[in-house]
Amino acid sequence: MQNLYNLNVAALDVLPTPDEIKQRLPLSDVAADTVFQARETVKRILDRQDPRLFVVVGPCSIHDIDAAHDYALRLKTLADEVQDTLFIIMRVYFEKPRTTVGWKGLINDPCMDDTFRIDEGLQIARRLLLDVAELGLPAGTEALDPIIPQYISDLIAWTAIGARTTESQTHREIASGLSMPVGFKNGTNGSLEVAINALQSAAQPHSFLGINQLGQSAVIRTLGNHYGHVVLRGGDRPNYDSVSIALCEKALRDKKLPANVVVDCSHANSFKDPAMQPLVMRDCTHQIMEGNQSIVGLMIESNLCWGSQSLPADRSQLKYGVSITDACVDWETTEKMLRETHNKLKTILPARNAA
Repeated sequence: MQNLYNLNVAALDVLPTPDEIKQRLPLSDVAADTVFQARETVKRILDRQDPRLFVVVGPCSIHDIDAAHDYALRLKTLADEVQDTLFIIMRVYFEKPRTTVGWKGLINDPCMDDTFRIDEGLQIARRLLLDVAELGLPAGTEALDPIIPQYISDLIAWTAIGARTTESQTHREIASGLSMPVGFKNGTNGSLEVAINALQSAAQPHSFLGINQLGQSAVIRTLGNHYGHVVLRGGDRPNYDSVSIALCEKALRDKKLPANVVVDCSHANSFKDPAMQPLVMRDCTHQIMEGNQSIVGLMIESNLCWGSQSLPADRSQLKYGVSITDACVDWETTEKMLRETHNKLKTILPARNAA
């Protein structure tokens, strides 16, 4: 009977299938090589076969494609400069989890006007990822919606599972089938247990509902992802200090998991103040200089310009290169942070792996 289902559904709009989107925007050989080589590099870093740190750096979220291209071009030049010490991955986040309501990201609402043209958002996102990969610059993102990876994951080198979703069975299942290394953030309250449980879960095979490349409902059966790792992003207090890192190492060892730690320099670790991010990165750098063996990566929220802005009613009033979600450091600060870390660690990291 019609009064038994979809009572609160206003519409069901059919999307192009993943295969149709990929036919419109096919993976080039250059882009495919960028993604493959980047995934292998991150795996080697996690396996301690590559002494470098990987650094996921870029805007809190992408809302302006022109600014994203501008940022990517600058980052590629800087990545080449520091590549012997730091392996740079551009943060290309298209989905934003909201505590209550708010803009959900470029894929969900590309026009930023609550029209939710997800069909357009998927194509805009894929086009940007292709452009970035064809520069030779790998991209990292957050997996939030369980369907979207079928449209874009072939262009992603590294994936994060956010603090709000690390405890979610759905996201642990997704991570178990993803083809790239996955970082699980600690809980919003700082809990390490949820992230460590997620590592154990995602390493195991799972079977769950999803869609295939033709958009058909399918049972997805995974092999498990053995390149999961913890991302410390703070909670009720920051957790990048040496004591917090040591406690994380112990918790990982107790579960017989590799002591691989990535530190997010933003979010609760910086009290959402971009001015604190360089201090967090400097502290982690000094820990490595003093003998730390577990920090393998860092995350930075960075944009062309400093800070953040609210969405104005007149979108033409948006400031170029300024985040519309979390506040970011500007490009000049980003350069300083990465160059400083590069210079301090270029003789340290090779010796660390040899230890």
